[in-house]
Amino acid sequence: MKQNTKIYTLTHTLMLLVASFFWGTTFVAQSLGAEYVGAGTYLALRTYIGIIFLLPFVLYRDKKEVNNLGLGLQELQDKRSREKQAFIKGGMLAGLFIFLASFAQQYGIAYTSVAKAGFLTTLYVVFVPIISLFFGRRFDNKLWISIALSVLGMYLLCMKGSFYLEIGDALMILSALGFSIQILAVSRYSKRIDPVKLTLAQFIIEAILATIVMFVIEKPDLSSIYSALPAILYAGIFSSGIAYTLQALGQKNLNPAIASIAMCLESVFGTLSGWIVLGQQLSLREAAGCILMFAAIVLTQFLGNS
Repeated sequence: MKQNTKIYTLTHTLMLLVASFFWGTTFVAQSLGAEYVGAGTYLALRTYIGIIFLLPFVLYRDKKEVNNLGLGLQELQDKRSREKQAFIKGGMLAGLFIFLASFAQQYGIAYTSVAKAGFLTTLYVVFVPIISLFFGRRFDNKLWISIALSVLGMYLLCMKGSFYLEIGDALMILSALGFSIQILAVSRYSKRIDPVKLTLAQFIIEAILATIVMFVIEKPDLSSIYSALPAILYAGIFSSGIAYTLQALGQKNLNPAIASIAMCLESVFGTLSGWIVLGQQLSLREAAGCILMFAAIVLTQFLGNS
């Protein structure tokens, strides 16, 4: 049983690492898209693409699940009723906070450096276990060591020179808090509903909120949207459609603190993609930060799923 728990933790952590890879590489698309459209427009269009991408998978998985379970009519209706509640509650909670977090990140990055944004946003690795403590969850001491390694690694990777807070930094911290609540919401509701359905539910809420911002505040023109379309398509398919689905699947029955450590590697993949794709330099300090963060991931694999 202990061996099965370790295998489960490893496979689900790998799902989150793949999700982090797509989120990290999407930083380039996010930066390019921001040159042409506002945060609300970018989020709305990206999320609609994610919904279109996900919908066939949701329908297929739902049909397959019903056929495999072989439920009677009353049992199926009861199951649908329970799923509907989780779909609405989980979707509203996760969707609201993923919108707030993403919007704060996209808006705030104009008022701070990319390096500080990368560091402050991934502070959800600290916020998730701290918030969990208020709900009675306790963690192994090794997990706190992993968190400390992650924070130190992120600092070495992202921060250069002096550190001082500006308005953009405050927005990034709010973004990290928003992502923390979204991570905990996904952890809670992915046990009650198919994780792919949960991803679709949160996207519907995010799309509605982002669309309101797009039309009420930003009012973009078609030429700007067309210029940003390649970046939006990449983000919609890989960041929204694939990565957030992998997050929901990977977090199912997984310790949310372990999940947050795996997901914070998006900053590592973002740096590496900039190094490989954009030809940016990778210093010894940044390389050390990457190594520390990978070490934190390795350490979590000795914790099981406690």
